Amino acid sequence: MPRHTTAVLTLLTAVAATSVVGFTASEARAGLITVCVGTGGAVTVPNDLMVPAGESCSLEGTTVTGNVQVGVGANLVITDGTVNGGVQVAGDGYLDATDTDIDGQTVLAAGGFGVFLKNGTSGTVTLQPRGTAAVEGFLFVERTTVDGNVSASVGEVRLDKMTQVTGNVNTSGAYYTDVHDSFVDGTLSVLNNATGSVVCGSAVHGKATFAGNLGGVQLGPNGTLDGCASGSYWARDVSVSNTTGGVSLDDNVINGQLQLSNNSPAARVAATNRIRGGVTGAQATPNPAAKRVQSGVHRPGTGDDRAQDRRDRAVEAAEAAGPARL
Repeated sequence: MPRHTTAVLTLLTAVAATSVVGFTASEARAGLITVCVGTGGAVTVPNDLMVPAGESCSLEGTTVTGNVQVGVGANLVITDGTVNGGVQVAGDGYLDATDTDIDGQTVLAAGGFGVFLKNGTSGTVTLQPRGTAAVEGFLFVERTTVDGNVSASVGEVRLDKMTQVTGNVNTSGAYYTDVHDSFVDGTLSVLNNATGSVVCGSAVHGKATFAGNLGGVQLGPNGTLDGCASGSYWARDVSVSNTTGGVSLDDNVINGQLQLSNNSPAARVAATNRIRGGVTGAQATPNPAAKRVQSGVHRPGTGDDRAQDRRDRAVEAAEAAGPARL
């Protein structure tokens, strides 16, 4: 029976589950795995679910009572769904979840293609270091509550459109880390990002640290990296150090101290900021004629187009495979 013309339902032992990245036998809810190739609807999967390597699964209204494993080069597109466990995405794998609640953690393995979470919830979200993999993944989160931490060591990271992170956000060695119109209840740490960081219209309740970013740091509007309408609220100290490419702060409220050191060029701190703990370190002389990015104009990214293309191809492949017998 051709595998691309029918649904696939396979029961595997718990031993087989341990061979898929990220899960151990003790984490398997029922000791069995349902394999999904194709499309699925409003049914309940009574155990773990796996998308095999190179395959696509498109689900709508589906509940998975266990964990989800997305294999190497595989795709899972899930809408209006529920995952009672966590989601592990292997190398070159892709997860696209809309209006979906993921109770456990979401992990993108080294070399994973990417994760897009929209209008839902998830536990801790982790992008693992790339290592020797050629693919550098991305994490886009919109209108989603992350109940835990967000950490990434690769790729494009963007929290947007009223996303809330109940824990900390930590990135190191990512391509960029941007936070727009979102809330971080813990600390924000952005280290050694290749094209820097932009934070606009957001609130950060813990200390914020930006260090070693090559492309600059823009906190608020009127910067050189991205266009945005307003600055942010910072409940603790904000530290920006060892940054090249420019540092700008505009229209921010900082309850703590602004700490600046070893930035080249020196940071531009606009008079519109309200910094209650004072400023330490070098500041640049204001330059009203400096070129700024206008609000509504966003810096170029590569992940958006790649995510849309991957999603479209995944849904097309799943529909071609036919209904899944979940």
